[in-house]
Amino acid sequence: MNDKKPKQDTVLARAGNRPREHKGIINPPVYHASTVVFPTVAALEEGVRNRFKGVYYGLYGTPTTFALEEAVAAIEGASFGFAVPSGLAAITMPIGAFVRPGDHILAVDNAYEPVRGFSDRFLKPFGIEVTFFDPLAPDRVASLVRPNTKLIYLETPGSLTLEVPDIAVLASVGRERGLKVLVDNTWATGLHFKPLDHGADVSIYAATKYLAGHSDLMLGVIVCRDEAVHVAIKQFAHGLGLAAAPDDCYLTLRGMRTLSVRLERHLGNSLKLARWLRDRPEVARVLHPALEGSPGHELWKRDFTGGGGLFSVVLRPASPAAVAAMLNDLKLFGMGFSWGGYESLIIPADPAKCRSATIWDGAGPLLRIQTGLEDPDDLIADLALGFERLSRAGGR
Repeated sequence: MNDKKPKQDTVLARAGNRPREHKGIINPPVYHASTVVFPTVAALEEGVRNRFKGVYYGLYGTPTTFALEEAVAAIEGASFGFAVPSGLAAITMPIGAFVRPGDHILAVDNAYEPVRGFSDRFLKPFGIEVTFFDPLAPDRVASLVRPNTKLIYLETPGSLTLEVPDIAVLASVGRERGLKVLVDNTWATGLHFKPLDHGADVSIYAATKYLAGHSDLMLGVIVCRDEAVHVAIKQFAHGLGLAAAPDDCYLTLRGMRTLSVRLERHLGNSLKLARWLRDRPEVARVLHPALEGSPGHELWKRDFTGGGGLFSVVLRPASPAAVAAMLNDLKLFGMGFSWGGYESLIIPADPAKCRSATIWDGAGPLLRIQTGLEDPDDLIADLALGFERLSRAGGR
């Protein structure tokens, strides 16, 4: 490479790949391990001292784990990655690492719904208060910071309704007040948005989704540049006994090799669907950051280089029975939670149920769509038949 910095697709294809350390095997093999033996007492003691940096005990990771962590960190130009058993764990572990009873957290009001559940069922009983705020009013966030505020939790774009907050502005509030800034970056991945470059301390992924890409595993990844932040999160997670399964790390690393080409197809397919849906009489609004004229599109153009296939549409008023008639007989869209796999999914959702600082003003029901890798014309044909059923059942 003549010391020239490799481009992103090259990093994605090669990071974490160390064939010389694995007898020439290109893909790092799966290491199943609990016990790791040391040849001498000195080596054993050295292993204890460096348990967060090397192979020490299965709970702390194996070469398979480390290969994935290295690759995910490399995409963001970061130094440290850490794999945990789920996307939710990738959110809760950094929060738990940096707050104590009596502390205060700021979180976006449109957050992934389990974040609110974690706040209500875990943080509040332990004396940790969470204030949810409007993600599109960054100028007001500084006024919400208290002496006991410890971190700001963000998502880009937001769950269900896909708002794009100004991460740089919100992160600057954190830096000025000495707060940790966490960003859920699952939708775009580090390939198309880099929260750490915009001032965040921690970038979070549900690797279950686009990184793995095949709807067959549960995994989360945490990325940061600061070693002290990295160690604090690892100590907290390992103290709770959390360890990412080596098979899931292997499958995620294998899936990442095709992330760039998959995301390009996901985004292209989703935009074709979004433009078609925008012209449908049954649709009031399309919520897709990469769609021209959609809310957040200008920030997306400024900060992102691409994105995924997840977006939402707001229908005109329609009864639950009409929406069910539309969705029940779709052939190519499954109804199921999660997203980021090769298959298309669709679910009805009500954002109003999981907000407290903002008011959801959707004209009618909201449908969240995960656009898979099928031919977009086939997906459009499937939705067109669904709209016919919606109309016959009393929807517009």
